[in-house]
Amino acid sequence: MEKADSSRRASKNQPNPLPILAILAKDVGELAVNEKQVFSPILKRWHPFSAGVAVATLHACYGNEIKQFISSIVELTPDAVQVLRAADKLEKDLVQIAVEDSVDSDDGGKAIIREMPPYEAEVAIANLVKGWIKARLDRIKEWVDRNLQQELPIPMHPALLPDLMAGLDRCLQYYATKAKSGCGSRNTYVPNMPALTRCTAGSKFAWKKKDKLPNTQKRNSQVVTMNGDNSFGVPQLYVRINTLHRIRSELDVLEKRIITHLRNSESAHAEDFTNGLAKKFELTPAACIEGVQQLSEAVAYKIIFHDLSHVLWDGLYVGEPSSSRIEPFTQELERNLLIISNTIHERVRTRIVTDIMRASFDGFLFVLLAGGPSRAFTLQDSQIIEDDFNSLKDLFWANGDGLPADLIDKFSTRVISILPLLKTDTESLVERYRRVTLETYGSSARSKLPLPPTSGQWNPTDPNSLLRVLCYRNDEAASKFLKKNYNLPKKL
Repeated sequence: MEKADSSRRASKNQPNPLPILAILAKDVGELAVNEKQVFSPILKRWHPFSAGVAVATLHACYGNEIKQFISSIVELTPDAVQVLRAADKLEKDLVQIAVEDSVDSDDGGKAIIREMPPYEAEVAIANLVKGWIKARLDRIKEWVDRNLQQELPIPMHPALLPDLMAGLDRCLQYYATKAKSGCGSRNTYVPNMPALTRCTAGSKFAWKKKDKLPNTQKRNSQVVTMNGDNSFGVPQLYVRINTLHRIRSELDVLEKRIITHLRNSESAHAEDFTNGLAKKFELTPAACIEGVQQLSEAVAYKIIFHDLSHVLWDGLYVGEPSSSRIEPFTQELERNLLIISNTIHERVRTRIVTDIMRASFDGFLFVLLAGGPSRAFTLQDSQIIEDDFNSLKDLFWANGDGLPADLIDKFSTRVISILPLLKTDTESLVERYRRVTLETYGSSARSKLPLPPTSGQWNPTDPNSLLRVLCYRNDEAASKFLKKNYNLPKKL
C-alpha cells in the first residue's frame, strides 16, 4: 500500500490520475511476477508449489480491499470501472500463475484455486451498467412525459428556412470543433529524440532481455520524453469519431426532411424556397471531416507511442535484438485492431487502421534510428529487422482481408529505403556519409565534418539518417569514426 500511495502521489500530476486500488492492482501484479521469477525457484526446495501459495496470499490480501470497495459502490463512474477492470486483470494473472505452478500436483492445482474465491469484478461491472441503463431509461421516460404535456403547435414560416439551417449549421460545427479540441495530434505523442551516442564495440550489454520482463512497463527516461498529456482515452476518441461520421452522413437527410416539412406547411409559397433550397449546411461537413482526420491521427499515435510503449520503446530490440523481436508488439497491436473492427463504423475504419499503420512504421523507424543507447545492431541483425518489418506489414495485410497491398507498400516506402543501410558494411557506410555530407555542405565540410541536424524525414540520402545508422552500428570502426569526428559519448 505504501508503494501504491507513492504511485498515486506521482500520478496526481497527470491529467487523469489512476485510482489508488487500480495502482495497487498493478503493483501486486508486478510483485507476483517478481515472486514467480526470482524467489519461487529458490523456495521450491522447501515447498513444491511455492509460487501458487504466494499468489494465493496476494490474492487474499488484495481481495480484502476490493471487496470493501465493491460493497461501497453506488453508481457507475470512470474510477469504479478502472478499479474493477484492474482487479479482474490481476485476478486472471494470479490464477494463471497458480495454475502453471501447480500443473504437476495431484489435483492439477484445484486446491490452490479453491483458496482464491473470485472477486466477481465482472459481475459488479454488469450490475453497475444495468443500474446506469435503468437510470437513463427512467430519465428518458420523464422527458417523454414532460414533452407530451408541453406540446404546442408552433408555426414555422418557410421564409425562416435560411435562418433555421444556418443556426443548426453553426451548432453542429461548434460540436465538431469542440470534439477534436485538446485530443492531441502526431506531435503530442511522438517522443523527443534522445541525444546521439555511439556503441561500445562488440558490446552485448550488461543485461539479458529476459531478465527485464518484470519491469518492461517502466519507461527508461533516458530514451524518450513524451510531449503533451494523456487527457483523452482511446475509447472516448472512438466515440467521437463515430459521432462525427454519423453527423456528416445524416446531414443530407436532415436537409431534405426540413425542406419537405416546410413545403407541406399551410403558409408555404414557391418563392419562399428560392433562397432556402440553396441554403445547405455549409460549415458542418468540412468540420466533421477535419475532426475525423485529427481524431484518427491522435488515436493512431496515442496507441503506438503511448499505450504500446512498453512493448515498443521498452521492448523492441533492447539489449540483444535476436531475443527482443517484434512479436510482443504485433500481438498487442493486433488486439487493438480487433477492438477497432468491433467499435468503429466501417466507413471510417480503413482510415483509422491506415493511420495506425503509418504510426507503427514511424515507431519502427524511431526504434532503429533514435532508440537510445540501450540498442545496438550488427550487420547480422539486419535480416532479423527486415523479417520483423515484413511481419508488421503482414499484420495490416491480414492475408488479403486487411488493407490493400498497394496502400501498405505506399506507407512502407521510407522504412524499406532505410533497411539496406543496416546491411551495408561500416566502411562503405562511412564513405557514403562523407560523400553525402560534402554534397550537402560543400567545401566547408572538407576540414571538419559538421554534425547534420535532425530533420525527422529519414531517407538514405539524408546525412543525419546515415549518421544515426552509424551511431547504432555495433562495431569498432563505427565507434572510432564517431569518437574521432564528433566525440560522441557511449551512454547518456
